[in-house]
Amino acid sequence: FWDFLILFFCLPVVIFNEITKKRLLGDMSCRIVPFMEVSSLGVTTFSLCALGIDRFHAATSPQASARPIEQCQSIIAKLAVIWVGSMTLSVPEILLWQLAQDTSPVSGMVTEYCTMKPSSNLPESVYSLVLTYQNARMWWYFGCYFCLPILFTVSCQLVTRRISGTEKKTECRGTKHSQCESHLNCTIIGLTIIYGLCTTPENVCNIVVAYMSPDMSKQTLDLLNLINQFFLFFKCSVTPILLLCLCRPLGQAFMDCCCCCCEGCSPDTSSEGSADSKLKTEMSSSIFFDKPRESPPPLLALGTPC
Repeated sequence: FWDFLILFFCLPVVIFNEITKKRLLGDMSCRIVPFMEVSSLGVTTFSLCALGIDRFHAATSPQASARPIEQCQSIIAKLAVIWVGSMTLSVPEILLWQLAQDTSPVSGMVTEYCTMKPSSNLPESVYSLVLTYQNARMWWYFGCYFCLPILFTVSCQLVTRRISGTEKKTECRGTKHSQCESHLNCTIIGLTIIYGLCTTPENVCNIVVAYMSPDMSKQTLDLLNLINQFFLFFKCSVTPILLLCLCRPLGQAFMDCCCCCCEGCSPDTSSEGSADSKLKTEMSSSIFFDKPRESPPPLLALGTPC
């Protein structure tokens, strides 16, 4: 859902700015777009960490195949912690960026761009905190939003494989549960690989710009920033598709939901679909009975026949 918000809001703003050299929504977009992009990195980072912990619990639980399904309230609480934590860590981005204007020496056209410069109108304590964040922003990016999810996922996968190999040597490896666990592990590894590949250019560019920015022109810096943003947009586009393709239960549930929505639009097939689903339900429910169902007793005739 957060990837959808990035593509729905940030991508049109960036494309509009590159085409017209005007900033859509003005100074607000200069503050909101970096805030949402950094929040997206935080949401992905902490989600990968939570998924790694879940896979570790699944491997170390005594009865992994009979583990109860997690309740919806618990999942919503974890998502709330991930989202609120990511947005809280991204608040300095709102105070760090502001809109600036520059006149092109060739065409004389006034262009608008976003610059990383805290406003002087901030309180002194807040201003000092924002400056500290700006100086440590490069290494904070690299440590929290790049190294943390990759190292956490790799370590959880190694420990999970070690425990699964030592404790489940006698179990059959062709069971449905083991196949499902392997699919989920492959899904997490695939998401981590895509995230690492898409965030590597941004971290490399941040390190290069931090040490070579005086020798680089403004056009080069703008081009590097644009490349970093489109790598983020590519990650937001590929991640949902990869998740639906690798995680078969989620992909099947998504396809079933789409099919149900399509069938609900046509009134002719709805009755047939309901009849088929009722028939399947009756057939599936009859499997759980060891003996055939008893026919109901005949109804007694009451009153006089007409």
